[in-house]
Amino acid sequence: MFLVKIQLLQSPLSAMESNHGKHSILMVSDFFYPNFGGVENHIYLLSQCLLKLGHKVVVMTHAYANRSGVRYMTNGLKVYYVPWKPFLMQNTLPTFYGTLPIVRTIIIRENISLIHGHQAFSTLCHEALMHARTMGYKVLFTDHSLYGFADIGSIHMNKVLQFTLADVSQAICVSHTSKENTVLRSGLPPEKVFVIPNAVDTTMFKPALERLVMDPIVIVVISRLVYRKGADLLVEVIPEICRLYPNVRFIIGGDGPKRVRLEEMREKHSLQDRVDMLGAVPHAKVRSVLNSGHIFLNSSLTEAFCIAILEAASCGLLTVSTCVGGVPEVLPDDMIVLAKPDPSDMVHAIKKAIKILPQIDPQEMHLRIKGMYSWQDVAKRTEIVYDRALKCPDQTLLERLSRYLTCGAWAGKLFSLVMIVDYILWRLLQVWQPDTEVEVVPDLNLSRSNRVTQVHPSNVSS
Repeated sequence: MFLVKIQLLQSPLSAMESNHGKHSILMVSDFFYPNFGGVENHIYLLSQCLLKLGHKVVVMTHAYANRSGVRYMTNGLKVYYVPWKPFLMQNTLPTFYGTLPIVRTIIIRENISLIHGHQAFSTLCHEALMHARTMGYKVLFTDHSLYGFADIGSIHMNKVLQFTLADVSQAICVSHTSKENTVLRSGLPPEKVFVIPNAVDTTMFKPALERLVMDPIVIVVISRLVYRKGADLLVEVIPEICRLYPNVRFIIGGDGPKRVRLEEMREKHSLQDRVDMLGAVPHAKVRSVLNSGHIFLNSSLTEAFCIAILEAASCGLLTVSTCVGGVPEVLPDDMIVLAKPDPSDMVHAIKKAIKILPQIDPQEMHLRIKGMYSWQDVAKRTEIVYDRALKCPDQTLLERLSRYLTCGAWAGKLFSLVMIVDYILWRLLQVWQPDTEVEVVPDLNLSRSNRVTQVHPSNVSS
């Protein structure tokens, strides 16, 4: 854990009054560092940019192994690792009301004015948004993924999302395709949903100083090796490309249940010397892996945005990707070759990419990505959504219940009952421990004159 010098300011209330127009934001999700992924990076980098804009940002997530309690990250980003252990796929066990006391305490202690939840699959996010609305706070939700409508898991998830978003102030999606998906799944009015794409840290992801020779041509795959990421497609595509092009090699970074199939494919076709399996790649080493290749291959079956494509393009790699979800919105046509999620079409797309590869200038591609995507721009656009959310009119409990009743004949009544019980429990908590008895913590001021050692989150100890 890096050390920072901190200076206590006046009380939080006076600090907020003197900082007119600045927000005090609580980011909530089950997915945050030390776990790594697109949602985790989004929350961290967005929070850092909001801090630089003068806002106060606090993150709430569940405990990871022995990392529990309050921790500080770069630029004084405060993180509450609440003592809830992950139950399934880094999600906490749903409790409905078990998180109410700690959510209420954090909101009051940190003088929060706005709650921003991330990811539809995050249990902690849904519960925090529910409790925050019960307490009368404005809430936002960012959806990072696409979900279907037919399978059992999606049907269940869509109903939960409909419940959560029935009373949300504003919502954000990372692509226009994601917005359409979220509106259809949740029944949220389209005018409440804003599209703010992800971005990439171009200072971290940049091309190698010297361009690689094109013999051999190296195709890089960095992904979780699961069904949704199209690992089964790779099993059929890689042997065919190796057969057609003797000078092509593959580097596969990532781990997951489908890794066994890829290793079996490598053994079956005797491609041990042409397909390197790296296993899980730490985020800090992703750039070095990308810089060892010429083409980035994405075989996902569904994607709302795909930050991995941006990271590869920022490193100067030509991208070949399945044309799914929000992927066509990410890069211009001359930076990406799209294919249907079909092995033969993907092979054709890779053949096309190999032909145009000599025309690609990695440094020029990096500069174009730098001009198109920046986290500073994402933060400023998110700031506008925050302003709109705070201008939304306050509603009484009866007005809010009428919105839940529209969620279905039986589901609406059930959702209303859940909110009524939540409201009663909140009132009982106020009697047991009034708001005035919750200690409000002073804000921290990181003076610019203080030297702060910047450490990448992957290297921050617990």
